[in-house]
Amino acid sequence: MENGKRDRDDMEVQPSPRKPRVLLAASGSVAAIKFGNLCHCFTEWAEVRAVVSKSSLHFLDKLSLPPEVTLYTDEEEWSSWNKIGDPVLHIELRRWADVMVIAPLSANTLAKIAGGMCDNLLTCIIRAWDYSKPLFVAPAMNTLMWNNPFTERHLLSLDELGITLIPPIKKRLACGDYGNGAMAEPSLIYSTVRLFWESQGHQQSGGGTS
Repeated sequence: MENGKRDRDDMEVQPSPRKPRVLLAASGSVAAIKFGNLCHCFTEWAEVRAVVSKSSLHFLDKLSLPPEVTLYTDEEEWSSWNKIGDPVLHIELRRWADVMVIAPLSANTLAKIAGGMCDNLLTCIIRAWDYSKPLFVAPAMNTLMWNNPFTERHLLSLDELGITLIPPIKKRLACGDYGNGAMAEPSLIYSTVRLFWESQGHQQSGGGTS
């Protein structure tokens, strides 16, 4: 009886596993208009923070993001650091995240990542990323840009880093052309990431404990 009570007490004091921490990012593509929808998909399952490039702000509506999602821009990267010892935002976000998803990934940001460039908050996070953690990209671009030989080379570089591609789909694009290059739907991006996470042995609401 005594042992049974002790076992119950031990179970009661164990902390509940936290939700996975997902860092969502958007680069400068028309598909960034769906970024708010993407954030809503993930917040039902994960703790979410968002990073956006300057050009993506031309397309996405900040008010479409869930209120619990903190949005970071290049301005926060510079304003958050004043002296030695202050936290560096792109390092702090890399440490915080269990998973990162770039959706949409523009042709320009794809080329930057493949070339190792880090000239904004988003690409600095990628350059500092711990590749033992999963990183997904969902490209969005014009069909001829997608079919360009540079794209294939850049995707090979991402594959060598261990970055997972969520391929674009074929549809009528914002420019009026019909073909492959549209970003996968937010619901598909969400289900792909969640299934991967859970297939790795994580609980539905689990993450690390740090």
